[in-house]
Amino acid sequence: MKRHTQVAVLATLMSATAWGQEVSLYGTTMAQMWKQETPGFNKATATYTPATQFLGIDATSLGSSNLSLHLAGWGKTDLSDASSYDGTKSAGYLNTGYLQYQFAQANADIKAGRFTINQTTGWEQVDGVSARTDLKGGFAISAFAGKPVLYKTVDLTSQHNYDFQRDLIFGSRLSWRNTSFGELGLSYLQDGTKAAKDLTIPLNVDYTRKQLGVDVLFAPTSNFDLRGRTVADVRNERTNVAEHDYTASVKLGNGITLSGNFAERNFLYYFAGTNLPSLFRPDENDMFRGFGFKASWITAANVVLVADYKHTHRESFGDTNRAGGEARWAFSDRAVMFGFSGHVVNATDTMFVDPASPSKSLSHREGRGWVMLTKGKFSCSLDGILQRYDEGNPYLAGLKSVYEVVGSLGYQASTNVKVSGDLSYGSTPVAKHETRGLLRAEYRFGMASKGGR
Repeated sequence: MKRHTQVAVLATLMSATAWGQEVSLYGTTMAQMWKQETPGFNKATATYTPATQFLGIDATSLGSSNLSLHLAGWGKTDLSDASSYDGTKSAGYLNTGYLQYQFAQANADIKAGRFTINQTTGWEQVDGVSARTDLKGGFAISAFAGKPVLYKTVDLTSQHNYDFQRDLIFGSRLSWRNTSFGELGLSYLQDGTKAAKDLTIPLNVDYTRKQLGVDVLFAPTSNFDLRGRTVADVRNERTNVAEHDYTASVKLGNGITLSGNFAERNFLYYFAGTNLPSLFRPDENDMFRGFGFKASWITAANVVLVADYKHTHRESFGDTNRAGGEARWAFSDRAVMFGFSGHVVNATDTMFVDPASPSKSLSHREGRGWVMLTKGKFSCSLDGILQRYDEGNPYLAGLKSVYEVVGSLGYQASTNVKVSGDLSYGSTPVAKHETRGLLRAEYRFGMASKGGR
């Protein structure tokens, strides 16, 4: 985070404390340390010790009982080797920083600043203005507009194109809710006005988006609900489906619940204009399709039994099937809880891009077990996972088994303060030996003037 941004945030925090009748301060301080052995790199062994501070503030009654301020951000510094991919040892970011005015009627509010929007077409981070209100007949409407928050891409040329195309973002959602039916929503999103095909010299990658989404919640009874969404890309003359994602669940009584999910995504349109182009390729022309089923049974003895199955298909990688079960148990006072699970993953049809390397099976068997104990202000847990693969797979760095064990200990010092620590050890194809340690302090404080709540 730049210095002038830090000063502005600090000034806003101080002024919010002075103005606000009620101020809630919350944060998490984390100190990590891990040692990692990575075969094949110039520096095969590295030690990382990042210290991270998350801080947020909610200030209400800023001159009016309807006006509030909300801020949240983080800062990080490395005490040893750089843990960031770009080699820097310090970083910071303002996640949210906005003023909100809550109207007395129609559940209406307006926000201004940096905020997040979560509607049918996805999760967006915006520097701008948003508003929503309930209407008559069960209808509601919301809208937002501003400048999209931009992130770093993998190279300077892509960064220039990314910043140039995404100059404006706006969207809206119209919904209708019925107490005996559920809810139906219609959303529109436009991200950027300079599409690649409309430029004087057309670019290879289009970072802009025009998406239309429909979401539904159908819950005619307390024993059944269907929820999901369909998002379509409407940038071009032809409408292209970017995503289908639907989940249905049925309660049969006696603690038995059945559920099923179906999802389909076209990555070329699903990742178009993503906020994180360094992680997702907006030009990837691939298809994903998956479906799964789950059955759970909660017995009278606080035992939960789960059986699940999931099938996924990627055009460029093949098919995968995962099936197994889980058992969880807790005492009535929940002072002791434990569970274990086992799954079999069939991925014999996995394909790879490199033509010089033949396809190799990624089929494996997975086992996991965990236990949690609570005694007074103390809590502890132990969690372990093991995966055993077929022999001879070059993509696993010569390993047949990968595993990780994590132990945790926490202490609730007071109602508002909790300290905890984690210690883990494991072996993966990336790091044959990896030890991690984490110390965490979580706190929340509220300050109210005399007569405040």
